[in-house]
Amino acid sequence: MFEGEALGLKTMHDTNSIRVPLPYKVGSLPTGGSFIIMEFIEFGRSRGDQSVLGRKLAEMHNAAKSDKGYGFYVDNTIGSTPQINTWTADWIEFYSKHRLGYQLELASQQFGDSAIYEKGQRLIKNIHPLFDGAVIEPCLLHGDLWSGNISSDTNGEPVILDPACYYGHNEAEFGMSWCAGFGGEFYSSYFQVMPKQPGFEKRRDLYLLYHYLNHYNLFGSGYRSSAMSIIDDYLRMLKA
Repeated sequence: MFEGEALGLKTMHDTNSIRVPLPYKVGSLPTGGSFIIMEFIEFGRSRGDQSVLGRKLAEMHNAAKSDKGYGFYVDNTIGSTPQINTWTADWIEFYSKHRLGYQLELASQQFGDSAIYEKGQRLIKNIHPLFDGAVIEPCLLHGDLWSGNISSDTNGEPVILDPACYYGHNEAEFGMSWCAGFGGEFYSSYFQVMPKQPGFEKRRDLYLLYHYLNHYNLFGSGYRSSAMSIIDDYLRMLKA
C-alpha cells in the first residue's frame, strides 16, 4: 500500500504542477507493519482557492500523459480495496474491467449481490455510446480526490495527498466529487486548461459509480442504493 502511495506521490510531484508531499522512504518495521516517510507540509487555515485548485489539477492532467496506455506501474489501493492497474490500450476496456467490473465482482463475492452484478454487467456492455465524440487520453490522476485529501499550504497554494494514482480519462478524477465540494470556480478554471469534452455531463455519473461501488464494498449496504440508482438510470438512458 505504501509503495503504491509513494510512487503515486513521486509521479505527481515530478509534474511540477500542483503541490504534493514528496515521499522519502518506504520500508518494513522490525516489529511488523510498515512505514512511509514524506515531506512535512504545514497546512494553512483553509482548503485554498477553488479556482487555483482547478487550474493546478488541470495542469497536472495536461503535463503527464502515458505512452503505455491506461493503468499504472503498480497495483495500488482505493481506500483498502485493491485497485488493479494492468496497462490497457483502450480506456473503455480498462474502466469496464479494472474499475467497474472488479467492484461488481467484489459485491457479488462479499454480499452475494447478483442483482447489482448482473445489471452492472449489462451496463458495461452498453457504455460505448457515452463516449461518442470525446477525445480520451491517459492522464495522470490522483484517483481519490475528496475533501479529506485536499488542503493548502501556509501560502494558500493547494496541496493534494493520499492518492490512488493511475493514468486514465481526466474526467474520472471527478468521481469523488460527491464529497469533494468542487464549485463552479473550480470547474471553470479546470476547463480553461483541459477543455470540456462532448458528453461530459452524460458520463459524470459513470465515474461516480466506481466510488459508490467501492464504498458499498468497504462500508456496506448504505451505499448500495446510490450505486444501483446510477446503474438503473443508465440502463434506461441507453435502452439496455
